[in-house]
Amino acid sequence: MSLYPSLEDMKVDQLQKAQRQYEQAAQSIQYPPQGTPQYPPQGYPTASATGVPMTSSLYPALNEYMGLQLTPEFVSQNMPLVAQNMQVAPARTGSTNMQVAPVTGNDKGIKRAEIKQGIRELVCCKDQEGKIGLRIRDINKGLFVALVQNNSPAALAGLRFGDQILQINGENVAGWDTDKAHKVLKKASGDRITFAVRDRPFERTITLQKDSQGYIGFVFKDGRIKSLVKDSSACRNGLLTEHQLIEVNGQNVVGVKDEQISAIIDGGGRTVTVTIMPCFLYDHIIKCMGNSIVKKLMDHSIPDV
Repeated sequence: MSLYPSLEDMKVDQLQKAQRQYEQAAQSIQYPPQGTPQYPPQGYPTASATGVPMTSSLYPALNEYMGLQLTPEFVSQNMPLVAQNMQVAPARTGSTNMQVAPVTGNDKGIKRAEIKQGIRELVCCKDQEGKIGLRIRDINKGLFVALVQNNSPAALAGLRFGDQILQINGENVAGWDTDKAHKVLKKASGDRITFAVRDRPFERTITLQKDSQGYIGFVFKDGRIKSLVKDSSACRNGLLTEHQLIEVNGQNVVGVKDEQISAIIDGGGRTVTVTIMPCFLYDHIIKCMGNSIVKKLMDHSIPDV
């Protein structure tokens, strides 16, 4: 069973498959030899009866499906296999599956925003001031990354907002509170600190496609999703209100002004992948930090892929 990064990818792929099946069925029709009366095969209308050539497209509006304007130029750039050989739509490799992406293509924003399954180990150190550049918050007996400072050892190691820390220097942290975690990190050796981390378990990514006017279809204030536009990509793909924008195309936007977030979305190309978290969890994670600290210190760099 195929998996898709967005609903638009699924629908376009289904239409492409149906088109190919129709063309194959039309090519397989056996006509009688010349010299005999040309009667159409039973069950198939003639071209004159329908007013449409037998080679006519089954989906004449596919080039503007769901406002995507799938022009030949767009197809050749983003769907080379389909354009040249009419084979299966381009696939993208995820951490555990293959995703068919005729609209999204090989989008870097999806790769930057990917939430990998499983546990990874990160090695960190302290800077010249003896700091890691990390703040932690305890939730339900677990420890979660609440802030990663820009250009800090924590940022360079790959820690991101919302990551769950399972171990520090090989010691299980289940049941630790915030104060204990910070005390252990403060006393730890500055040369080498190891973390066992699970990628952002409270967050999820949603891939959206801009329409012909460049809109993806949701309204937000202070990074919080307030409403959805009817029949938009955000509405179709299941974006929810009362969720906080954490990343746009993998770039952290926590503490970023709404105007700057809009600029990131506008400059992100046709495909935009947003990472969101329920607002009540987000509020709990950052409630002990002032907005000025988040805006000033949070790492907002674009991850490498």
